[in-house]
Amino acid sequence: MTPDTLEGRKEILALALDAAREAGRRVHLGFRKHPVVEHKGAIDLVTSYDRESERYLRERLGAAAPFAIVGEEEGGASAKGPEGATWYVDPIDGTTNFCHGHPFYCVSIGLFVGSEPVLGAVVAPALGLEWTGVVGLGATRNGEPCTVSQVATLGDALLATGFPYDRRTSRENNFDAFVAIKKQVQAVRRCGSAAIDLCFVGDGTYDGYWERKLRPWDLAAGAAIVRAAGGRVSTYGGEHEGLLGGDLVATNSRFHDALVLAIAQAP
Repeated sequence: MTPDTLEGRKEILALALDAAREAGRRVHLGFRKHPVVEHKGAIDLVTSYDRESERYLRERLGAAAPFAIVGEEEGGASAKGPEGATWYVDPIDGTTNFCHGHPFYCVSIGLFVGSEPVLGAVVAPALGLEWTGVVGLGATRNGEPCTVSQVATLGDALLATGFPYDRRTSRENNFDAFVAIKKQVQAVRRCGSAAIDLCFVGDGTYDGYWERKLRPWDLAAGAAIVRAAGGRVSTYGGEHEGLLGGDLVATNSRFHDALVLAIAQAP
């Protein structure tokens, strides 16, 4: 399998979706079963389901498409050089939701080639939803083609956001931006899974999304799906490069610059 051609990317996406489905099936066995919870940080949680899901994904992806793999629980290094392909795997995005029996969690698998998001597969088993996307080939929701919304202005937009794990201690906690932007838009939602938020931008549910301090496995699949669906993804500065740096803005592209400006102007 090679990510150098669109046909190759189709094959890789089929692998990623099948792996995400199986990992999602395994994770869902623990949903609302009161899994044992450990703390990686004050509010950063992990369960045996996270670890088992990642082990499965590493084995499955590594056997069929042995690119570099970076995952939330076991880490890893990105492939070197501009042509390097890297899997970014989140075995449960939204672990806090999962631990509390909240249905907004998912398995997220994204592939970058160098600094570019190429494809993504996201499966949310409790919601009965799955999304895929290949840049240049389009995006799907539950197997049907999907695209970003047509909302043209920031004032009419339904947005999503989130808050970093160090929000108790860091001034860069998104609180001020949340208040400022909420006053300028139709509404803002906060579901607790960056991957699902990005997929909702890709399928037109949300018109845009922003968040600080994301990790590569949080955003890789969703960023590819948004782009595949016709949207725009950038850094907080509006740049196309540097998406893995963690500060991300995603929109249907129609008011992207306005949202970037609103974030910059927030207190």
